[in-house]
Amino acid sequence: MITAYSSDCKSLELADLSSIARLSENAVWIDMVEPSREEEANIERLLGLEVPTREDMKDIEPSSRLYVEDSSVFLTASLLWKVDTNLPTLTDVAFILTDHRLVTIRYAQPKSFALFIAALQRIPKERRTGVALLAKLLETIVDRTAEVLEQTVSGIDILSVHVFGDRVKKVRRPSNYLEEKLKDIAGYHRTVSKVRDSLSSLSRLLTFLHTIPAMQQDHEAKELCRNVSRDVQSLSEHASFVAGNITFLLDASLGLINIEQNAIIKIFSIASVVFLPPTLVASVYGMNFEFIPELHFAYGYPASLFLMVVSAVVPFLFFRWKGWL
Repeated sequence: MITAYSSDCKSLELADLSSIARLSENAVWIDMVEPSREEEANIERLLGLEVPTREDMKDIEPSSRLYVEDSSVFLTASLLWKVDTNLPTLTDVAFILTDHRLVTIRYAQPKSFALFIAALQRIPKERRTGVALLAKLLETIVDRTAEVLEQTVSGIDILSVHVFGDRVKKVRRPSNYLEEKLKDIAGYHRTVSKVRDSLSSLSRLLTFLHTIPAMQQDHEAKELCRNVSRDVQSLSEHASFVAGNITFLLDASLGLINIEQNAIIKIFSIASVVFLPPTLVASVYGMNFEFIPELHFAYGYPASLFLMVVSAVVPFLFFRWKGWL
């Protein structure tokens, strides 16, 4: 699907490009969403340039993602996608600046694009040029990334309380409680890692964008990109800090699981030691020898029971005195 946006913020879905001889000069943004090969060929004919395919956008070399060709600027960045699900991922989006137009090619629906389209009318009409729209779109993308990172931090804070427990409300937790929380920690770790990868991609794009002539001529867009670049830098540092907190939370969770397992093993070890003396007493008086001194003792049975209880209580009290229980 290809949608063209004019400088007066009117959108037009270009369903049949083969019948169009040329694009309107008023079309400042062409948004290509999952274009077919035929649509790509028609756009190439109308714009006079070769648009990158989905396979081209997957290249990780900077020379394949950031380059200038015949006065047209080609930029590719990895943006966050599906962050509201349990499996956040990255999607590659291509940005092309050609003449006064911005062309975007994407094979996903990042929320930042929907937010930008909704706010398109708030951009002054004289600022609806390809370079200015790209700068505002990058600002929206970075703002959305900051929102995702903020939501992740809030979730990690709540998860931290769950892992370490609430000191006010002492609620007994299930035995596999911490094991289940490890899945949440892994989910937050994936989100933050995707955020860092996306910010790294945007940082390289913004650095390259500062060098193009069109950006040098538009001082307002240049200043906006400089501010966005600073935001990306600060968000990258914050994401690194959050990643460190997640690592600490993971280590702490594994440590607490290990402590709980050691406590269970300690209980079984102490129980075996406590019941060992009574077992010894029962074994002695359970032998089938003919001559046992207490065999005809009238109070032998209660005495043996008393001896077994005492032999169990004494080790228990000793462990309590030593602080092992």
